[in-house]
Amino acid sequence: MADRLLVVEDSKPIARVICQLAESLGFETVVASTLAEVETLLHGDTKFFAATVDYALPDAPDGEAIPCVLSHGVQAVVMTGKMDDITRQKILAQAVVDYIPKENSQAFLYLKRILHGQQVNHENGILVVDDSLATRNHVVELLMRRNFTVYVASDGVKALEVLEQHPDIKMVITDLEMPNMDGIELTNELRKRYSRDRMSVIGISGASNGIHSARFIKNGADDFLRKPFCPEEFYCRITQNIESLNNIKQIQRAANTDYLTELPNRRAFIQIAQNKLPKYAEQGVIYGLAMLDIDYFKKINDNYGHDAGDNVLKMVALYMRKHLPRAMLARLGGEEFAVLMEGVDEDQLFTRLDDLRRELSVAQLPYENQQISLTISIGVVFNGTGSLASQMNEADQALYNAKENGRNQVVISGQED
Repeated sequence: MADRLLVVEDSKPIARVICQLAESLGFETVVASTLAEVETLLHGDTKFFAATVDYALPDAPDGEAIPCVLSHGVQAVVMTGKMDDITRQKILAQAVVDYIPKENSQAFLYLKRILHGQQVNHENGILVVDDSLATRNHVVELLMRRNFTVYVASDGVKALEVLEQHPDIKMVITDLEMPNMDGIELTNELRKRYSRDRMSVIGISGASNGIHSARFIKNGADDFLRKPFCPEEFYCRITQNIESLNNIKQIQRAANTDYLTELPNRRAFIQIAQNKLPKYAEQGVIYGLAMLDIDYFKKINDNYGHDAGDNVLKMVALYMRKHLPRAMLARLGGEEFAVLMEGVDEDQLFTRLDDLRRELSVAQLPYENQQISLTISIGVVFNGTGSLASQMNEADQALYNAKENGRNQVVISGQED
């Protein structure tokens, strides 16, 4: 069921805009235009994930709706047309997610970012490292408002232990002065273990000496905050660094993923396989490296069109995922795929590949109002001793022999005759 967003807004055009952007994120929206309506809804059975709250309502002109929403455990993003400092301080003194001035269209784009963050921030682990319990609790409380998954440590040594236990941590916020291992030492150690595209580090310090920010940055930190910090600045820096990490992850995924089948591409397959093969040799793992090709794929494109051919590639990828769920799969290009798989013995590995081949040979792949038949040929090398390139060449030669011998078969390298 979709999360519900309570839209507290007396302007119908603004409420409509907020509802549209919230619904584009998958929210179900409910609108209230007065404090009385808000109270009725919150005392009912409907549960709300979050709320956008207009600061001034006809029956609540001075922000009275904000504590009302918060008292029911509903996260609140305040929308306000009042820009004076007193109003700002009054809003920030409450446990709101954020406040957004209604200045222009950018306000709604920012609201969309905030709401999306509230939905997905739980996927981002943040470690807070500070020997001061009061500071630690304050930072944790701010992060919890934004739905981050939060971990804590009282010094750098304990922080490294927490990181070993929780690989989902994407960011470390560390104080400078701590016993056992201070923030600079911790930052330096983090950069030995985690690259900038894997983890963000933010240093914090109450010292007035400006040199500490430079020390943090020079030792590998991405950002710095001086205590006591403004919650607005805190959130802006946290959000910016988390979004940068997630953007890098998306770029890396795009660079390593075949756009059509969403399998890893040739680049990713080679990168991962090169890391796995030496480990297989060291650990005595039974494995197979296979090359797979769709027979007469050009005829499918010629007879049914390239859109149908694209659909066939997607369907073959789905069948591969079904029969080889724990294998490393990739589309190398065109109609050629690669498989790196572990197993109990060679017979088991061969059976998995042959089951895939047999099921595809009898399948009727639907496309629009047509049914498309196809077969595949597979060449495989088991427990190869050469480099990845040489094993791929061996498997490719076995694939060539499978096609020469009539197609629709699995051929093992070295057993072609």
